[in-house]
Amino acid sequence: MPAQSQYGTTAKLFHWLIVALLTVQYAIGWLMPDLHRDMKPGAPMTLHVSLGLTILAVIALRLVWRLTHPVAPDSSLVGLQRLASEAMHWLLYLLVFVTTLTGWMFASFRGWSISYFGMWPLPMLSPANPAYNKAIDGWHQAAEWSLLIIIVLHVSMALVHRFIYRDGIMQRMLRGN
Repeated sequence: MPAQSQYGTTAKLFHWLIVALLTVQYAIGWLMPDLHRDMKPGAPMTLHVSLGLTILAVIALRLVWRLTHPVAPDSSLVGLQRLASEAMHWLLYLLVFVTTLTGWMFASFRGWSISYFGMWPLPMLSPANPAYNKAIDGWHQAAEWSLLIIIVLHVSMALVHRFIYRDGIMQRMLRGN
């Protein structure tokens, strides 16, 4: 399938839905109380994990959409900019996957039985394993901070293209195009 020059409505919907979900997810993650040894997850953690799995599903759908409906890099991007743009987008996908999967693994290693929005029990990715719990928590935190840094870079570069280069790159993901 040949690449389009603009993002379609579905791609934009996926993009902005993920932006909204990640914004809520980070807020919940930072505002919920710390969970210490032998504590059970409450409603905030169930919501956090449920949103994480929602993000995982939406990003998987978005990835399938992107692979089946490619958008050509903007012609105004020169070689290194084009490579950096592509790398940043693939890194965003990777970090969302890693962050959500390590969060789910963290819940599994803690031995938590969590349900999706309190309705459906989630499968455990492994049996409870306190020895791995601290390591996976560290990986989850490293992934969430890495994701946040890449998101800030992504937004910063979109704003640079909008207000400094004025090349229309950012407009490709805004409505009306």
